[in-house]
Amino acid sequence: MNTDFIQPDRDQDAIAIHLVNQADASDFRKGLTIGQRAALDAQKFTGGANETAIVPDGESWFALGGVADPENLSSWCLAKLAETLPAGTYRLARHNPGAAMHGWQTAQYRFTRYSADENATGPRILLTTNVGRIDRIQAEARAVALVRDLVNTPAEDMGPAGLEEVAEKLAKANGAEITITQGDALEQGFPMVHAVGRAAARKHAPRMIDIRWGREDAPRLTIVGKGVCFDSGGLDIKSASGMKLMKKDMGGGAHALALAGLIMENGLNVRLRCLVPAVENAVASNSFRPGDVLKSRKGLTVEIGNTDAEGRLILADALTLACEEEPDLLLDFATLTGAARVALGPDLPALFARRDETADALIAAGKAHDDCVWRLPLEASYAEWLNSDIADTNNAHGNAFAGASVAGLFLEKFVSEGIDWAHFDTFAWRPTAKPGRPKGGEALGLRAAWHMIAERFA
Repeated sequence: MNTDFIQPDRDQDAIAIHLVNQADASDFRKGLTIGQRAALDAQKFTGGANETAIVPDGESWFALGGVADPENLSSWCLAKLAETLPAGTYRLARHNPGAAMHGWQTAQYRFTRYSADENATGPRILLTTNVGRIDRIQAEARAVALVRDLVNTPAEDMGPAGLEEVAEKLAKANGAEITITQGDALEQGFPMVHAVGRAAARKHAPRMIDIRWGREDAPRLTIVGKGVCFDSGGLDIKSASGMKLMKKDMGGGAHALALAGLIMENGLNVRLRCLVPAVENAVASNSFRPGDVLKSRKGLTVEIGNTDAEGRLILADALTLACEEEPDLLLDFATLTGAARVALGPDLPALFARRDETADALIAAGKAHDDCVWRLPLEASYAEWLNSDIADTNNAHGNAFAGASVAGLFLEKFVSEGIDWAHFDTFAWRPTAKPGRPKGGEALGLRAAWHMIAERFA
């Protein structure tokens, strides 16, 4: 994605944008000509949030944008303007764009891998005097665009090999080390990753992606992302409607890679490790079965109660590996449970955390940057629902209660005691468009995590 939509203001020619709310709109109209007021009436502009208008001004024109509070702009206040205004260069007449620079960029995102954007009209550039923040703001928009691109790409083109290719480019661009463990080589070190992915065609063979970056003596930060590039459900096969969006089941891996890129590009003082177990949960004669017992990297045995609860299996091996280095902070991202979506809907990632202070910091960062998350409990009493008669644990419970929490409790079995760990159960998809946020793949929880990390390790 081009992110040159924010540029330094050096007094170059630009079209003015005036921001008003409904309370200010009548006063603003008083300073306009009869013709200008007629133009507003024709466009039904009242100053309501996300309303836009173009107002003639002699031989030129200016734009109007309706916002809730012109003095306190959110990430999305200017997004509708960026979507609807003609191509050109703009500056706010009386306000600092601040946080709204993010939505100005993400509103111009287009996924054009398979078809051209027939409505493309050229870029809308927004000028800012806050030159020192431009690089960081653009990097954040690129990270969001990366998540969207990866999730929007169908599984045939974004299978495990596709994720590996993205990870290799990311590592090369930032001088990071990358190690790939693939296919049957996974059996010894990552047996559950192998078991989940072994039924896929050779071109979609499972793999563990392992990126390392930063000084050895820096604080250790590890990010893990679920990379199920397509989920048929396995032998507990999904319905056609349930399978339709399963290209997005690698959304956790997309978040992990995008967050790793932000950390490296901004040069944070951390020893970063990014782990993405990448698989396709396919159906074949060698699929793992309901009732099978798998041995994990940690040594715990797992009875398979449901082959459609596969994401937690591959994450378990990755989290075990992560804990072997005793990171100072461990985060994982996964499109893990439908239960989280039933509880919180598509926009709010479910957050689980061992430490209250870590949860509080992530929640605060999300609120401050318009990427809210909602904490759900790791209720210890529910862990008994994962009991197995023949193994150390089952991978799924037999009732319909607290599915997101029980999945989190399963993951916690593979996180070493004392590790500061947080888990995001994110949807990675937007079913309906909003200003700055088109329908399709979406970064949800990414900015909350990034700003919490940036503050913690600054």
